[in-house]
Amino acid sequence: MSPLDDFAPDVNWHLATGKVLPLEGKLFYRTNGYIVVRNCVSLSELDVYKKRFNAICRGENVPPGLSIVRDITLAHKGVRNDETTVTKIQDFQDDPVLFDYCKNPHIVDIVKDLIGNPTSTLVSMHTMLINKPPDTGALTSRHPMHQDLHYFPFRPEDYVCCAWTAMERVDRANGCLVVVPGTHRGKLLPHAYPKWEGGVNKAYLGIVDYDPSMPRTHVEMDAGDTVFFHPLLVHGSGANRTSGFRKAISCHYANDDWCHYVDVSGTTQQTAIDEVKDMARVRIRKMGLDSDIDELDYKILWQVRARAVNGTKSHL
Repeated sequence: MSPLDDFAPDVNWHLATGKVLPLEGKLFYRTNGYIVVRNCVSLSELDVYKKRFNAICRGENVPPGLSIVRDITLAHKGVRNDETTVTKIQDFQDDPVLFDYCKNPHIVDIVKDLIGNPTSTLVSMHTMLINKPPDTGALTSRHPMHQDLHYFPFRPEDYVCCAWTAMERVDRANGCLVVVPGTHRGKLLPHAYPKWEGGVNKAYLGIVDYDPSMPRTHVEMDAGDTVFFHPLLVHGSGANRTSGFRKAISCHYANDDWCHYVDVSGTTQQTAIDEVKDMARVRIRKMGLDSDIDELDYKILWQVRARAVNGTKSHL
């Protein structure tokens, strides 16, 4: 018997029309590993998130567990946190303004269509507001091609999904997402830091020996459009070569009815474990706490950030 048998979902979940998505949309996701849904989030909501982003950059009411990340070319320079320097706000699950994004009813219904059913309990596992300022010239605003599952100690991967919403126009010039359709049906590949001359931002691990000849799709979107994608989908993004900004807000959801934690230590995911623990160590020190991160089970670092967006979580 497979260890996943106790968590096995209804195998016919994908064969019915969803609450929001037609059957064709669900099958497109199943075939390609992603789907773009237009006008998912209103411009007024996005404006609220932008204002909160700027307030967090100014240090206003920042939750203890939230991380503010700057570009590697600016991280050790005496520059202030603002829209031109902050590249990411991570783990905003305890910020009520930004976490409203994760509870957006339209997005939640679409995620349920893709990885569950109307009664599924969804859990927010990872949250980010990603800002891509104009590149400093070192091309550090690009993100190597990778698979998000490399970071995650929970399975089955088919019942995990990311919602990634453009907060302003996203295109090839400012570094839109690039995806390799169908790669979600493959396996999890080894990841490491790419050897880029200008350097690589913290935890921007990429697929080792990535083949650039793989057919790619540039996912261009307008503000409010949302791409939903599988955690095994190979994707990345280019540098922002414009004078403007490229913001997006995202949440990784897991179906708590069917997903559970697994031990990934000592596997190819060890590179991610080391990076996540290193970031947690820095964060804990900033909070004035003392803890031996290396002695913590990796799954605990995920349990403390997991938040149910509906219902009550039981497995995650």
